[in-house]
Amino acid sequence: MSVNILLSVAFVLCWSSGFIGAKLGAGNASAITVLMWRFLPLAVVLVAVAALTRTAWRGLTARDVTRQAVIGVLSQSGYLLSVYYAIQLGVSSGTTALIDGVQPLVAGALAGPLLGQYVSGRQWIGLGLGLSGVSVVTLADAAAGTGVAWWAYAVPLLGMLSLVAATFLESRSRSRVAPSVSLTVHCATSAVLFSVLALSTGAAVPPAGGGFWVAVAWLVGLSTFGGYGLYWLILKRSGVTKVNTLMFLMAPVTAVWGALVFGEPFGVQTALGLAVCLAAVVVVHRGGGRKDPAVTAARGEPEENRWTRAPGPA
Repeated sequence: MSVNILLSVAFVLCWSSGFIGAKLGAGNASAITVLMWRFLPLAVVLVAVAALTRTAWRGLTARDVTRQAVIGVLSQSGYLLSVYYAIQLGVSSGTTALIDGVQPLVAGALAGPLLGQYVSGRQWIGLGLGLSGVSVVTLADAAAGTGVAWWAYAVPLLGMLSLVAATFLESRSRSRVAPSVSLTVHCATSAVLFSVLALSTGAAVPPAGGGFWVAVAWLVGLSTFGGYGLYWLILKRSGVTKVNTLMFLMAPVTAVWGALVFGEPFGVQTALGLAVCLAAVVVVHRGGGRKDPAVTAARGEPEENRWTRAPGPA
């Protein structure tokens, strides 16, 4: 089994675990409280480590750090707040995953004009299959969302667009930033933002129950280090379209997590959707897109270097 496949499997498992962690946390505290305590201790540890190991920070400019802070706001703070808040409002994790699953289509449509990376016809077929698979898994769940305000479904949509914006902002960067630096800046930015929001709304005090800290540990270990870190690593190795295609697997795999952790039903419809999503990933990963030589040349880089150097922090 190739390294890329192993990374993809690990990424899907870890990223989808975040929806379960959000549900675990929602049962104990508000979204802002969970997010503050998810990032505050983590940021303290990462900043301390950065102070002891300064090698990765050498040569970075204030502009580089500022760019990473903006990327952190978009890809971490904005995206996660939307997911947690949507679940808190009553939008199911399956429906949230469905809306999040539209991300590859948006990223694929923008890859050409923004990055000069055109999506082939075969890849578009795969993307369409993926959307169909996610729809099969989550259609019944979305239809059952009675009592939820209509505008609540726009919340995860905003988060999806936030993550797409962060992906392209990072992909257009010419500076190589070490993964440890990016993770530290992103987490520190999120810790500050969520702490300010929690303190200003009176939601900073964590609940006394142990279930809250179980949810926080779950989110830090699996979602932050696992899902978030692997997202940028696979972005570097495989590109925007391919890494975002894996997002089509999140809804059905989240259903598997729900069955294992919460005893939620896993029926024929979910199994069918998972199979379609797996087929979509295979189709897209075998149908490589081409680059625009004019865009590549305009950036002053050989084509092979432009698409093998790190577009992301990993």
